[in-house]
Amino acid sequence: MKSSLSSLASWPPAPLLRAAPGPNAGGIGFSGSTSCVSGYTCRYSNDWYSQCVPGTAATTLKTTTASTPTSTSTPSNGKFKWFGINQSCGEFGKGVYPGTWGKEFTFPSTSSIQTHINDGFNAFRVAFAMERLVPGQLTGSVNYAYLQNLTAVVNFITNAGKYAILDPHNYGRYYDNIITDTSAFGAFWKTVASQFASNPRVIFDTNNEFHDMDQNLVLNLNQAAINGIRAAGATSQYIFVEGNAWTGAWTWAATNNNLAALTDPQNKIVYEMHQYLDTDGSGTSTACVSTDIGVQRLTSATNWLRANGKVGFLGEFAGGANSVCQTAITGLLDHLKANSDVWQGALWWAGGPWWGDYIYSYEPPSGTGYTYYNSLLKKYVP
Repeated sequence: MKSSLSSLASWPPAPLLRAAPGPNAGGIGFSGSTSCVSGYTCRYSNDWYSQCVPGTAATTLKTTTASTPTSTSTPSNGKFKWFGINQSCGEFGKGVYPGTWGKEFTFPSTSSIQTHINDGFNAFRVAFAMERLVPGQLTGSVNYAYLQNLTAVVNFITNAGKYAILDPHNYGRYYDNIITDTSAFGAFWKTVASQFASNPRVIFDTNNEFHDMDQNLVLNLNQAAINGIRAAGATSQYIFVEGNAWTGAWTWAATNNNLAALTDPQNKIVYEMHQYLDTDGSGTSTACVSTDIGVQRLTSATNWLRANGKVGFLGEFAGGANSVCQTAITGLLDHLKANSDVWQGALWWAGGPWWGDYIYSYEPPSGTGYTYYNSLLKKYVP
């Protein structure tokens, strides 16, 4: 939902307060002092978020309304580690398992991925169905035909020096049933990770968009995935963990706070969130709530990441092909860049050869999202 509170993130050694009056707060609707303490300077991100960081430049926080970003605004501040396009269709044909390649599902087009690589994108999240990769039961063996096709796409990406994010696009379900056996889920991930353990440019995404599940179960499933991946000998790769409530950034702090307890012996956990800009955040409409809704829906997650010493990644975002959404998307990406100490990058949803006239399709050469947004998104490539 839309936020009207000014927000602050803590910064060790903590001369800051979060959403409370004090000498280090600022933002629209804030009535306290707007000066940073000695030795700190203001870093303005947007009208709802300013913070004091170490430095000796000007110390007055900005509290006036900023001009609305335009589609031609230039990204500033930090640099993304990963920025690219989701690659879908391997997970299509829900409920038809194993399904037939070319009928119920297909795999991403390597020629389309090459087009994105030529434009500077360096990360691609490749969706697949758990039931097709490891059929029958979570503790089972891989289906090598499906694995071979998935691996061909992954290798194409990583051989080009880019990053492939393995995305079991299952919403915390297996054969449409909520996964409750954490040991079996860990075994699934050990089986899958063992196939990619030697590829340092593979990233493991624990599961797409857990939802309507017990919160402790979501925590335990994520931890089991981490444990299984590391047990497979995959020690150099990053692991993206997702949260409950469709892993939404706008609800993350209220819903997924317990995920801060996740541990990884390699210290390579990245918190993956998703954010759409239509009224209910479902990503099913071409309409965006407002030109600044992207910033509004990210701010609390940004604060959560920094307050907990974590890093995050926006694994899905998109907007309709119109000027309101374009401005909102620009603001969203500028916010991520301005807070690149905690945000590692983002991925548009989605590319794939079967999207047709889908409202956000990023499939070259004629996808709606691709034709409308490519010139904008290329400004943010690493």
